[in-house]
Amino acid sequence: MLNLVLFGPPGAGKGTQSERLIQRYRLVHLSTGDLLRSQIAAGTELGIRAKQLMDQGLLVPDEVVIGMIESKLRENQDASGFIFDGFPRTVRQAEALDELLSQYRTSITLMVALMVDNEELTRRLLIRGQTSGRPDDQNEELIRRRVNEYNEKTTPVADYYAGQRKLATIDGIGDIDTIFDLISQKIEQATGQTN
Repeated sequence: MLNLVLFGPPGAGKGTQSERLIQRYRLVHLSTGDLLRSQIAAGTELGIRAKQLMDQGLLVPDEVVIGMIESKLRENQDASGFIFDGFPRTVRQAEALDELLSQYRTSITLMVALMVDNEELTRRLLIRGQTSGRPDDQNEELIRRRVNEYNEKTTPVADYYAGQRKLATIDGIGDIDTIFDLISQKIEQATGQTN
């Protein structure tokens, strides 16, 4: 089973690359952002709580996110693999994910980290805010807070996977096809297969 963590701050290109990875490797996409937005759209208690935090540029608590992930794993036990997009964001979440995956007799294959500088991220998110209508992408101060919080809280997660020799860093600025090819090469090196 191929299990990927697609890692990078908001605006790094995770959504674009995850779509391509899902098609090539037939993975189930687990985007915490999409899961949260669907809860918000449905007006669930979780969605209302999450929206209040997201509107302040804060991250949703671990136990909420981990519960959503576990539900999706249960629903897709016959999958050929998963791509985790926006999760884990903390070492605690990474440890919880390792424990959860071990219950399904699998583990993370590789963490792919898309590296993009803060100014480029801010520019991309402001553009996305104009086209997507997402309020959290239309306020520059909020964007900078999200990016800073991401950087502060998630750098240790990259170190966690580096300690397991499962970290691949990719320059997230440039041609989308080139970035995808680099990611695919890292996956194939990690699995010992070519696609």
